[in-house]
Amino acid sequence: MSNATFPVLPGLSWDRKRTPEWKTIVQESASGLESRTALWSYPRWNWELAYDLLRSAAALHELQDIVGFFNARRGAFDSFLFDDPDDNAALAQAIGTGNGSTVAFQAVRMFGGFVEPVYNLKATPVVYVNGTAQAGVTYSSAGIITLASAPSLGAVVTADLSYYWRVRFAEDMTEFNQFMSQLYECQKLLLKGVKGS
Repeated sequence: MSNATFPVLPGLSWDRKRTPEWKTIVQESASGLESRTALWSYPRWNWELAYDLLRSAAALHELQDIVGFFNARRGAFDSFLFDDPDDNAALAQAIGTGNGSTVAFQAVRMFGGFVEPVYNLKATPVVYVNGTAQAGVTYSSAGIITLASAPSLGAVVTADLSYYWRVRFAEDMTEFNQFMSQLYECQKLLLKGVKGS
């Protein structure tokens, strides 16, 4: 498990796909009645990226950066951190309610009304208890936010936080097409979410 961050390169296309994946067992009887069992509490997110332009000139080594990153991970072997440009922060996110003794809260983010944990925080979140910013906040690589003192019973705990997604390359190979001198494209680069921190 690597904490290397996927490179941000200017040639990333607007044609990006983001897919939530769930795991469900569906059993169907002879009469057609179904029973379903959800195996996961939260989805795994997957991304399909395309790069319309990757330059390989000495001063602009975008192709070398992405190929080197792919090879350093040995394809699908090693996980890394991905900064999704459209889903990487949450402001005033409710993370818990005080009970007078709990000081640790899991970082979460709400997306379309669905709340799920986030693990790989970019920096120390700004945490508020009933709207007042807290000092002495720490966090772990598992997205656990710890306050210096426990919020009182019923106090609303919110946070401004930014996060990465832990992913791996979905395949052990990817294709880079040269269409002009020192200019390449990568029409399909698949990232598969890795659950947990």
